[in-house]
Amino acid sequence: MNSKLLKCCTILLLLAMVLSNSSTLQATTLPPLRRVNAPWFSGTVQYEQSAVFWLGKITPDENYADVRIGYNNTELFVNVAIFDRRLWYDDSNPTPATLTNYDAVSLFLDKDGNTGTVPDANSYRFVGQVNWWETPRTDWQAAWHGNGSQWINSAISFSTTTGFAWQSDNVGGFNNDQDNRGWVINYHIPFTSLGLSGPPAQGTIWGLGISVHDRDTATGPMSPLKTWPENLADSQPGTWGQLRFGIPTYAPLPTVARGSTIIRQGLNGVTVPDAAVGGTINNMCPGTVSVIWNQWANFSDPTNMQVNVQNQGNVADWPCFAKYFVTFPLNTVPAGKVIISATLTLHQFGNAGAGWNPPPETSYLQVLSVGSWDQNALTWNTAPLARENLSGTWVDPMPSGVGTDPGVPHTWDVSRAVAEVYAAGEPLNLAVYSGDWSLQSGRYFWSSDHDDYHPEARPTLTVYWGDPVGKVEKTVQPATAQQGQPVTYRLIVVGSGRALTLTDNLPSAVSAPGNISVSGGGSAVYQSANHRVVWTGSIAAGQLVTVSFPVTITTAAALAITNQAILSDSVLGNSSDDAVVIANGQSVFLPIVLR
Repeated sequence: MNSKLLKCCTILLLLAMVLSNSSTLQATTLPPLRRVNAPWFSGTVQYEQSAVFWLGKITPDENYADVRIGYNNTELFVNVAIFDRRLWYDDSNPTPATLTNYDAVSLFLDKDGNTGTVPDANSYRFVGQVNWWETPRTDWQAAWHGNGSQWINSAISFSTTTGFAWQSDNVGGFNNDQDNRGWVINYHIPFTSLGLSGPPAQGTIWGLGISVHDRDTATGPMSPLKTWPENLADSQPGTWGQLRFGIPTYAPLPTVARGSTIIRQGLNGVTVPDAAVGGTINNMCPGTVSVIWNQWANFSDPTNMQVNVQNQGNVADWPCFAKYFVTFPLNTVPAGKVIISATLTLHQFGNAGAGWNPPPETSYLQVLSVGSWDQNALTWNTAPLARENLSGTWVDPMPSGVGTDPGVPHTWDVSRAVAEVYAAGEPLNLAVYSGDWSLQSGRYFWSSDHDDYHPEARPTLTVYWGDPVGKVEKTVQPATAQQGQPVTYRLIVVGSGRALTLTDNLPSAVSAPGNISVSGGGSAVYQSANHRVVWTGSIAAGQLVTVSFPVTITTAAALAITNQAILSDSVLGNSSDDAVVIANGQSVFLPIVLR
């Protein structure tokens, strides 16, 4: 026989008003970004250490390109490697006006940044068309300068070199409708040609754009234009991306270290999706023409425990190139903290070229922040573009080509990206790729799908975090009360090493405070004329001070009483936090049936 028990629950009619404390560090929207952080070199720009990014897609009629950028004291170096099935160039009468009617690359620069609606005196356009054997290349390249309304062909000094790769020794070539692998163009742009005596200061941001022009037939229309950024308009610098000179460093706000969080697939119930695309395990280096142009870039392998990362200077080998993508949720990092540092760790278990003579060389692998992606739909063609490059690490080949579990750990600094997405309340989306030159650059890593025998082999994000100095946190207990009942406010101050003032203007719906308790330093008083509690003190950075006091609810109205405390720091400015107490909430009794 079922028994019925009536119990009453109290439901506060004002519960819709937020009871939880507001966070001092407010979430910010993650802005769209297409930025390349170009590394500086004291001598010759190093190909494999230049910043790498990508654009386009691979189909029989569409092109993809890897772009590498670096600079030294005299010039900006830009390399564009295009995966292109048909190679066409003007072998009879190239002119500046017709260069982009064939296979060519347009490079856009603006010394004012990616702003403006027309090309002005600080805007430049450099175009290079591929050619076969003819020298010099001056007929297949040209430059333009903005005049405030349009592009004007200009005799700006710069140089280009090109290379190409046929499908095989007997198949391929120019202007013949045969299959090829692609072509490459290198830009060398002296800073003196841009009106500068040397490179811009590190941290300077210019506007940057890339367009890849593609002809696949003698007389038909051009193939779809591929651009970076994806919405680039060649005469509107405001639609371009950014070129930053130098690799930025990360400097957290003044912070006291409090702890760290390790994020890994399966650890504390966390899910870390990842996958590799392109010439990764199970799709590595196919040679059949129909496969590489129709299937390779659409290959999806979301659950393989082994992944490859690879690139090289020979564009003919692009079916061996591979990228790796991973997403780390950050919801296990406590809210309201400052990110001190963060590292990505991958465990290497092998590499390409084992047993080859000469053996494989070391590989420089770069980590980049990217947009969101779907693990089950991720392919070379659907992978997101890079937001910006973050850091790089040298990864040596293994002596035997294959290691033991859990493998050799390699780490990358991703502090800046973690701080950015943490502030925006978003997950961390990363890609690992390389700009390597040498053959056999592939490096094999364990993925999130590694078995449970060695879970530490899975990709791992380690985040160190702390409390910002000069910060206040406020709470109230209990969170609900009736007229005449007491509640206690508790304020915690994190010292900054400087003089601080904490001001708590009490609401009119509460009484004067009772005994004010202070622990950790400083002193507090109640200013009755202003109905205010004020604490002052100068305490060491990171030291905690607790101020607490009781008050009584004086109003008979049903309302949410919000109380804000403000901490003033002469250097860092103000920090604030709120506490909310529900006064005189109405009770509703509902039956609960227990069977």
